[in-house]
Amino acid sequence: MSDLYKVMKSQRKKDFLLLFPMDKTDLGILKHRWETLTARLALQFGEAPDLQSVLFLVGVQELGRGPMKYTKDEKQDLMHIAVCRLLSRFGYYELTGLDEQGWPHWKLIRKLPALTLREQDLLLKQAILDYFENESGLREA
Repeated sequence: MSDLYKVMKSQRKKDFLLLFPMDKTDLGILKHRWETLTARLALQFGEAPDLQSVLFLVGVQELGRGPMKYTKDEKQDLMHIAVCRLLSRFGYYELTGLDEQGWPHWKLIRKLPALTLREQDLLLKQAILDYFENESGLREA
């Protein structure tokens, strides 16, 4: 296991720029962990979710209302909630509170650096994996 992967796993690291560049070993580990998570979710939901679907699931979890019908705008809001929650552990967003309907609101506290689409994808996948390990207790077998 590379030193970079160990840094990625560390909860004390606040700057996700340490994720890049990843070598082939790091990318392979991330890919394996992502495939393991999506396979487990496929068992629960009937099909393997893509990144957007997993963001939606995290948003639903963070809202705390469970499964229900959501409008298209609410689905986008749920994915935004997920991204804010995931990036909050890197010090980019801070929860400011809940509105009258119980929806969480986040404040950008540090500007996000410019990332390529691939880097964004890798960042979100790593953050999701950490979220499922830390928030749901889901660990790799």
